[in-house]
Amino acid sequence: MNWNLLAERVLAGHELTDEEGLSILESSDDDILNLLHSAYQIRKHHYGNKVKLNMIINTKSGFCPENCGYCAQSIDSEAPIQKYRMMDKDTIVKGAEQAHQLHSGTYCIVASGRGPTNRELNEVTSAVEEIKQKYDMKICACLGLLKPEQARQLKEAGVDRYNHNINTSENHHDAITTTHTYDDRIDTVNHAKQAGISPCSGVIVGMKETKLDVVHMAKALKELDADSIPVNFLHAIDGTALEGTNELNPIYCLKVLALFRFINPSKEIRISGGREVNLRSLQPLGLYAANSIFVGDYLTTAGQEGTKDHQMLRESGFEIEYPTPQHTSI
Repeated sequence: MNWNLLAERVLAGHELTDEEGLSILESSDDDILNLLHSAYQIRKHHYGNKVKLNMIINTKSGFCPENCGYCAQSIDSEAPIQKYRMMDKDTIVKGAEQAHQLHSGTYCIVASGRGPTNRELNEVTSAVEEIKQKYDMKICACLGLLKPEQARQLKEAGVDRYNHNINTSENHHDAITTTHTYDDRIDTVNHAKQAGISPCSGVIVGMKETKLDVVHMAKALKELDADSIPVNFLHAIDGTALEGTNELNPIYCLKVLALFRFINPSKEIRISGGREVNLRSLQPLGLYAANSIFVGDYLTTAGQEGTKDHQMLRESGFEIEYPTPQHTSI
């Protein structure tokens, strides 16, 4: 496959077939630099050499009734994680200060559970309103399954983006969780879109899915028109249903990122959970396809120190995209 020619066709409007998608994932490891170079042509066209930074705050840990096999917070998980109820407004606002100091363009407010209670939603919306006044930064909420009226409440408070990952392909979904459906997840993303909130939805790769499943994940997110696509690589946690799963290697992860860029050429593609343990020393190469990363810790696993991420970006020749005010006063 001529990757440069395929990249040119994508920039001209071509949509990859399943066969072309599989050819990326099944390509020779020896060809990885050529593949990344071509993916970078697409990335550079839309985003130049800039990298967006995002930071997560885990505002509620554990106590989740869902049985997602990858998650340490699942009802079936025996992982020894810290559990706590919903943080108060002041603690959430304090986390935004740290995100601001790390030059994060987006502050992601995440809570475990099937969906937010009225009290939890009120805590989040109250915090968002104060964060907007103090830091004027972009806010992403990730609170589980969402009802239309809840989406509207988040929009009115100033939430810019809502994250709800599809996680895997529709075909593989029931092998990962049975307490909610794939359509439940799609509905939540659509509720956010209908409320005027930018949709964020991504995947977790490495959960015993097939390569064709991965292609279908990327295509599903294109059809969903997600503005931001977090690509997580499974960091299997002891005590979860996927404990001991280790299907990934750095080169394959790079192929996955290239695939998502070819299929979703103009979208923000973020290297997310599992970046450090799966890409390892090849982390900088992932940014030739992706244009965004998380800084700081994830939900129940530690990330790379924020200052080391900044150093990695500078030494790799990438430019941090510093946040700009969301609103300007005249």
